[in-house]
Amino acid sequence: MPDWIAIPLLAAGAVAALASLPGSIELLLLTLGGLLPARNRTPVFTTPPIRLAVVIPAHNEELGLPICLPSLRLAGALDAEVVVIADNCTDTTAQVAAAYGARVLERHNLDLRGKGYALDHAFRILLPEGFDAFLIVDADTTVPLNFLTAMRQRFAAGAAAAQCRYLVRNPSGSIRTRLMNLALLAFNAFRPRGRERWGLSAGILGNGFGLARRVLEQVPYDASSVVEDLEYHLRLVTAGHRVEFAEETCVFGEMPVAGAGVKTQRARWEGGRFRMIREHSARLAGRVLAGELRLFEPLLELLLLPLALHVVLLLASLIAPSPEIRLYALSGLALVLAHLLGAVWRSGGTWRDLAALAAAPAYVLWKIILIPTLLRSSRANSAWVRTERPASGDPK
Repeated sequence: MPDWIAIPLLAAGAVAALASLPGSIELLLLTLGGLLPARNRTPVFTTPPIRLAVVIPAHNEELGLPICLPSLRLAGALDAEVVVIADNCTDTTAQVAAAYGARVLERHNLDLRGKGYALDHAFRILLPEGFDAFLIVDADTTVPLNFLTAMRQRFAAGAAAAQCRYLVRNPSGSIRTRLMNLALLAFNAFRPRGRERWGLSAGILGNGFGLARRVLEQVPYDASSVVEDLEYHLRLVTAGHRVEFAEETCVFGEMPVAGAGVKTQRARWEGGRFRMIREHSARLAGRVLAGELRLFEPLLELLLLPLALHVVLLLASLIAPSPEIRLYALSGLALVLAHLLGAVWRSGGTWRDLAALAAAPAYVLWKIILIPTLLRSSRANSAWVRTERPASGDPK
């Protein structure tokens, strides 16, 4: 191969390999941790029981709440105060929430829109009322019977914050929701399991997490980006707090089946992640180099791109005319496969989730096409847009 071709290919492959390296280290760390037996823990009960508030941010969720609120009631929500934040709603969200017995906080501010602003508004009202901990559940979510009990036990034992498994409620809706189920088994169950095994902070996934009162008093929930959960978790770990992983329980969220909702959701999640990388990675790296080694894994987690884009980087590394770089790329791709297999095994997946991998090449191609949209969504002034989902009761 002539040098005028080989040198650019080597440079491009090396850049792709270096860009993927932090993510590969993170995947190796979490795959090993996820495969190991979980740490044993003994439930702790306190007298009197702690006061819990279940906080549900809701923007035009009149169709989701009739499923979410009865689910919480069956899980024992009578022992907690259920608070719905009707945020900039133009439908009957507030009336529906009240009809199901929830306390309603209405918020109207068209300039400050998004989940982070809604939660901050609620916490400012609720903190003076003496609650010991707050659980955050999305309005399109259902919970199992043990959800409140399991999360209550975590905070009774002194947890600063806790995150349960966050899974897909409608995995059979389409090939995309099946792939999303596989991705969330890895991202929202297997990886937090690995972090918990190593004693690291499990992360905040935006749904099914809880915060102790003392934490919110020290680190107010004023995260305002479109990925406020990731932004707030970075603030928590830099302040010295750890999020426990409550693997014994979960929440199930509705995912868009097809159409604009899929693109909106991906653009918001992943574009917002690019923004966090741009705004926080250099600062975190500086603190790690200054000796704060506890921030090394959060930095690796931040630099691990969405799995499809991580695979794109590894595939790009294969173009390098270098046996060492190609060996790294092939090893990285094998690690991705092992990570997904481990997620299915350890996190309750089925053969249908593995079968969905057949559509992965098309999904990766779609992600490549979506990159310009993701970059636009990574702008600091990018507006929050609600993800459109199937109507409640729709079998899709």
